[in-house]
Amino acid sequence: MIAGMTDAAEDGTSGTTAQDGRPAGPRAGDEGRPTLRERRITAWRAAPRVLARLGFLAPLGERLALLEAAGGVYDLGETADMYGNGVVEALEKRVAGLLGTEAAAFFPTGTMAQQVALRCWAGRTGDPAVALHGLSHPEVHERNAFSRVSGLRPVRLTSEPRLPTAAEVRDFEEPFGALMLELPLRDAGFVLPTWEELTEVVEAAREREAVVHFDGARLWECTAHFGRPLEEIAGLADSVYVSFYKSLDAFGGAALAGPATLVEEARAWRHRYGGNVFQQFPTALSALIGLERELPRLPEYVAHARVVATALRAGLAAGGLPWFRVHPEVPHTHDFQVWLPYDAAFVEEEAVRAAEETGTVLFAHAWDAKGPGVACTEVYVRGAALEWTADDVRAAAVEFAGRLTGGPAA
Repeated sequence: MIAGMTDAAEDGTSGTTAQDGRPAGPRAGDEGRPTLRERRITAWRAAPRVLARLGFLAPLGERLALLEAAGGVYDLGETADMYGNGVVEALEKRVAGLLGTEAAAFFPTGTMAQQVALRCWAGRTGDPAVALHGLSHPEVHERNAFSRVSGLRPVRLTSEPRLPTAAEVRDFEEPFGALMLELPLRDAGFVLPTWEELTEVVEAAREREAVVHFDGARLWECTAHFGRPLEEIAGLADSVYVSFYKSLDAFGGAALAGPATLVEEARAWRHRYGGNVFQQFPTALSALIGLERELPRLPEYVAHARVVATALRAGLAAGGLPWFRVHPEVPHTHDFQVWLPYDAAFVEEEAVRAAEETGTVLFAHAWDAKGPGVACTEVYVRGAALEWTADDVRAAAVEFAGRLTGGPAA
């Protein structure tokens, strides 16, 4: 997701309110004026042309309209769920079937699901140390929940903008009971290893007798990059967490999938953590709709993201920017980063103005400072982007580059 339109609202990031998805409060002297984030969302909602129509930013009426399709994915004559039965149980079985695991348990958030999974594994291995990447979601966006709440001890294998290597896992100087891999690694640019690299990393963990857990919040869209089905990817790990809203456009929710004995224990801890919610049918139904509607389309989004990235590079170059970076050059999923040599506040203001004035939204995400005079944003490609040709993207990029350089829009 996004910072500023992001999953951090769920996770309780320690970042600024502009990055955590919550409405920013009025600043001194700004009473009555919309914030930059409010302007960005207003422009995005009104724009005829966007690369992604992110449901969680839509008005409530539009979000509720999603459930009009619920009758096509579940028998609405059934009794509503109570404490995880009914439609929630049906969703769990669907996820387990897709991932090829013995069982799955629904969780209200991924933050809770992963803490539960890893504390269950720690009880089995006797080692609370979890080896992970320094840019992984629990390290960056969850307020040290592993250690503060669940008694786990995160140890960082690396902070390089890539997944850990087999050598780093094999040669790490401390023992650890579990290896957690975020696939894709969002804060490094939604990057993935090759299939061979991934299997080697998993094997290195096995050599150390560590269990392997996948933070698969965005695992659904990894099949195109790996050239493997979901069940084969998930089959490398001992347990997998998946999200229902990041790529499937559900109202929220997550699932933990793995061996039946692990999932059974996870249900007990879910109750202790306050996650055994009385009724969750709207979220569960929206997740089933996402699995039915969005999951089959994700490979198409990934393919078009590569078209968008190529055209974006061509347009920014033609627009005369001194330098820029589209990362990865060939996106591994349907999301990627763009880096520009300008102050983040300046770029964000220009991006919002472009959306307001042209009705075309090339950059819908907030821009983050990555150093003096360097700004970075995330680009999301979904169904709405399929209406854009490469020439459309290139033209929008040239126009935006002209705004930054002060040159003529082309």
